[in-house]
Amino acid sequence: MNSINYLESENINSISSDNFKYIIKDYNNNLGQLGKDSLAEETEKVYFSHIVHDSRGDVKKILNKKLKTVNEEYRQKYGIDIRSDVISVESTDSPWKVLFKVRVKADKDSEQFNGILESNCSIEGLKDPLPYAKLPKIYYNINNDGNKIHYFEGLSQYLRAHNIKSYESYILATSPLYIKKCPYDPYIHHGDGNTLKECLKQGYFHESADGSCYLCRIEGKGVCPHYGMEVFIQPHTPLTNESVSCSDHVVFHDHYTGEKLNKLDINSLILDNSHAKKYGLVHDG
Repeated sequence: MNSINYLESENINSISSDNFKYIIKDYNNNLGQLGKDSLAEETEKVYFSHIVHDSRGDVKKILNKKLKTVNEEYRQKYGIDIRSDVISVESTDSPWKVLFKVRVKADKDSEQFNGILESNCSIEGLKDPLPYAKLPKIYYNINNDGNKIHYFEGLSQYLRAHNIKSYESYILATSPLYIKKCPYDPYIHHGDGNTLKECLKQGYFHESADGSCYLCRIEGKGVCPHYGMEVFIQPHTPLTNESVSCSDHVVFHDHYTGEKLNKLDINSLILDNSHAKKYGLVHDG
């Protein structure tokens, strides 16, 4: 009998039977998509005004339920008995990845597998949960068109409730609906040519030590201890007063002020000097 007591996913090759090894690899390869589907399902709760306190625990439950169905499918397809339990759902040193660890026990004929499978799941293409977590639809006027999140008066009301000056600058503000990693790296090149314009058009997100990770965004946290991300909330205002800087972690947590890059442009970003420097942008005066 081939019994393996502990096996990391990268060591699957040590299993003797090619057929059994293929089944375990196939199972491991499916974990990424199942994990992503579980994150999407948890995010949908936020979009329907459900307040999430423990995203990691909730996603574990969702994934365990999905794996139970998959385990039965593998039993019928391959004649293999699989028992699984999600050990952890973790943030990583990349804001674009979530790590899933699953304890798997499998038996087929005289062969056994007993180990931990790991999958780094991409969060790109998932909806951004933070705006809806911060501004639940039952309390605020917020919606999306399948591409952008429209805050209408909701964000300005939120900022007014937090005593932010010139809160009205964020009436009719928008932000991207889906997570997309910005390819313009290093970010200082956003000040070159039409780079910023294209970045805003495509709705790109950026790595940020100050922003929150995806799992914490589901919980409505604008900042967290993990390496996170930030995105520009796009104002559309003729006002030129100072208001809160438009990086989302500033809008939803830090609340420090910025000013328009171009006072004459209705669609100008409102940025503090630190963010303007990070992206190679210059205030007009």
